[in-house]
Amino acid sequence: MTALAAASWAVIGSRGDTVEVSLRDQDEIDRIVLTRAALPQWVAERELSARPRWVWSDTAHWYPELLAAGVRVQRCLDLRLCHAILRDSILVPAADAAAQRLRAPSGWDAPVDIEAPRADALFDLDDAARGVPHGIDEALAEFGRQRALLDGVDGRLRLLTVAESAGALIAAELRAAGLPWHVPTHEAILDDELGSRDATGTPRRIAELGAQVREMLGDPALSLDSQPKLLRGLHRAGILVESTSKWELAEVDHPAIAPLLEYRRITRLQSANGRAWLAEWVHDGRFRPVYIPGGVVTGRWASAGGGALQLPRQLRPAVRPDPGWSLVLADVSQLEPRVLAALSGDRAMAEAARGRDLYTGLVEAGVVATRQEAKIAVLGAMYGSTTGEAGRLVPRLRRAFPRAMALVDNAARTGEDGGRVSTLLGRTSPEPGEDWVGVQRRASDADARASDEERARRWAKDRGRFTRNFVVQGTAAEWALVWVAEIRTRLDKLPGVGLQQAAPGSGPAFATRAHLAFFLHDEVMLHVPTPLADAAAQVVRDAADAAGRLLFGDFPLDFRLDLRIGEDASK
Repeated sequence: MTALAAASWAVIGSRGDTVEVSLRDQDEIDRIVLTRAALPQWVAERELSARPRWVWSDTAHWYPELLAAGVRVQRCLDLRLCHAILRDSILVPAADAAAQRLRAPSGWDAPVDIEAPRADALFDLDDAARGVPHGIDEALAEFGRQRALLDGVDGRLRLLTVAESAGALIAAELRAAGLPWHVPTHEAILDDELGSRDATGTPRRIAELGAQVREMLGDPALSLDSQPKLLRGLHRAGILVESTSKWELAEVDHPAIAPLLEYRRITRLQSANGRAWLAEWVHDGRFRPVYIPGGVVTGRWASAGGGALQLPRQLRPAVRPDPGWSLVLADVSQLEPRVLAALSGDRAMAEAARGRDLYTGLVEAGVVATRQEAKIAVLGAMYGSTTGEAGRLVPRLRRAFPRAMALVDNAARTGEDGGRVSTLLGRTSPEPGEDWVGVQRRASDADARASDEERARRWAKDRGRFTRNFVVQGTAAEWALVWVAEIRTRLDKLPGVGLQQAAPGSGPAFATRAHLAFFLHDEVMLHVPTPLADAAAQVVRDAADAAGRLLFGDFPLDFRLDLRIGEDASK
């Protein structure tokens, strides 16, 4: 990846019924007016001759039509995503006039913090609803504001805007290429799990398990799909649980529990990934979900359709490459704890992780007795657990890795005090909400009750746990974003294959080239011609090393990959 350069830009925007492009090459600026239909061919020619950085309002608005025509671009600047970063970052001086204009209400403030994406929140919502202006004048004005800021702030923000924009390209390309999906395998899994359908259309195994559970609970009309009704039914049967969570139910010794848990597991499969899901989301041998870069406040991606971020492990055998192609699959072992070690500069923690499983390293270093204890302790440290087993083990981490623990402890204190924290590259946590501020103020009043003070302490601790994790999860998301951007760039250097070996389901832009097919936080899947599988696997390794160096310099830490070449995505 490269930082922003001033040499060659191409700002794209609408001008009435046409498209206008403002080109800057060194100090010369040209204006080109095109029809929308002529845009893909013109962009393809410009990519070959100059490879500018394409600047546009929203990658999800402009890029899919280029991909549909078989045209890819190497780099872009996504003004919507960059606006959100710069508007909120504490690395941007608040007194800066350009920063104030960015923070003022404007059409660029489209919603990007999507903790729980809705199924209908798709990229093809109309532009007015998304709130992003696509006109050339608006794009040029916004570009100017952002350039003015980036010219005067910490260089880390420049890298973040480049990485975020590369992520937008990757998200569109993942949707265009799709994830190879073998429908007969998926259907066979559903048949094995659910059984054939009865006269009402209900899978027989769901019906049989439901009847079995109701009989054991003594309530033939009990609704097992309504949590309140199920909880009342359990109580009537003498099972006095506080919730219907599978973790709590698994602790109960009653003959109805095992079939109830199995009923819930397969009904979840039926509703989330059954035949209706197949019909809606899998076409031409490809699963094409909707990815939303930066959709979570920490910078992690979200998904607004298809459930890409909850791909069940039991369905992964259905992820199969085309004939003559292979999958390259990789995920990073303990990404967030490794990022914490590098972010804090804790060399002792980095040494425990070098070249091995981090949790095993903690055991070998004598910090804890078992790998399970190591996992509980590390997760407790990052998420602020202070009770139970985590409460007992986290102090051991504090003694063994004081720098790492000091970083997350300080982030927690900042959050508890109402402050904001940022990731390594400058993505910043949001301000506390008005409700939070009101609760803290009420606790400070002279006539505050003990309950007011207790509520304020509880809310402060909750916010502290959020900011504690924000710095780690957000920086891990930045590492992963750089990783996949590096993979994308390096894959482009591999040769293509002939049309007789093509994978047409991947679309015109990817049918003959190795490409990314899936990305989830710390995991990637590549769809590659089989003769190039080993080279593509090396690309993934080299990209991980490059991402580590770019973010953390020569800090002695490796990002350990679980990497394999396979004929399906099961493990």
